[in-house]
Amino acid sequence: MSRRNAEGGAAASTAAVFGEVLKHFREVALLTQEGLAREIPCDRSHVARVEAGTRVPQDTFAKRCDELLDSNGVLTRLWGRIDWYPQVEHPDWFDRRARMDAEAVAVRAYQTQVIPGLLQTADYATALFARRLAGPDDVTERVRARLSRQQRFHADDGPLYLVVLDEICLRHVVGSPAVMRDQCAHLLGIGRRPNIRIQVVPLERADIDRPDTSLSLIELPDRHRWVYSESLDRGHFNDDPAIFERHSRTYDVLRADALSAPQSAALISDVMEGYEHHEEPRSEHSPLDHEQLQRSKRRRLRRSGPRYPRSRPRP
Repeated sequence: MSRRNAEGGAAASTAAVFGEVLKHFREVALLTQEGLAREIPCDRSHVARVEAGTRVPQDTFAKRCDELLDSNGVLTRLWGRIDWYPQVEHPDWFDRRARMDAEAVAVRAYQTQVIPGLLQTADYATALFARRLAGPDDVTERVRARLSRQQRFHADDGPLYLVVLDEICLRHVVGSPAVMRDQCAHLLGIGRRPNIRIQVVPLERADIDRPDTSLSLIELPDRHRWVYSESLDRGHFNDDPAIFERHSRTYDVLRADALSAPQSAALISDVMEGYEHHEEPRSEHSPLDHEQLQRSKRRRLRRSGPRYPRSRPRP
């Protein structure tokens, strides 16, 4: 079916119009949201979100509603006139992604620069937000919100969460070496949960084809699937099935080429050990370090003394 651009507004506004039209026909048919959902069939929450303009319905949903509500094909024609599938930029992108995380049955993610929010420690998240937000109250509020999103993923029966990290996520220091050390330790612990797997793409593997940006492939309970990515200050959502399949294929190849979960854990341990050494006080040296320091001082003393010409044998 053709998906032409809707006239007179962005996709978000036309989605709301579709929802209003659906609500009108549902009420004329004397059906509740739960009653319509039972007939389709689907969850009542799905009908509620379509009517609110926050959920993109499939064309089969529109056709079924036309049949049930006797709307003479109005919903199907309206669905075809709305450009549902371009990337949508939302001012409330964080809230929208949080709602998806609260429902998702599976998330597959690739991260390029920083540790993904669902795996961050409180100290890491605090240091990250402190770079961008003005006041400590704002930072505290954002950190609390981020940690609350993690709870269902960190449960033993939580959603499947597969993460591929570019090694630069481990090397990029956020906060301090101490923060990074604890973050690495957290990754090692959380990666042992039955529903979470963490893999790393090593920097030395230039032959691996990495996506150009961080992305997440999100699957919801109704089998609706979304591609999510972020630009500088907003999130982008796309549920075009063809685009999802393309990114899914790229992601699966990337996971196959990345280090295995045990190999990745070994690399994370090595990086963590490096942060531990980085934190050693400068005054703590081994006996060998002390002897080398003394030799260096003696050499400098000799070089700073007066120089005398050496006697050379005459020819």
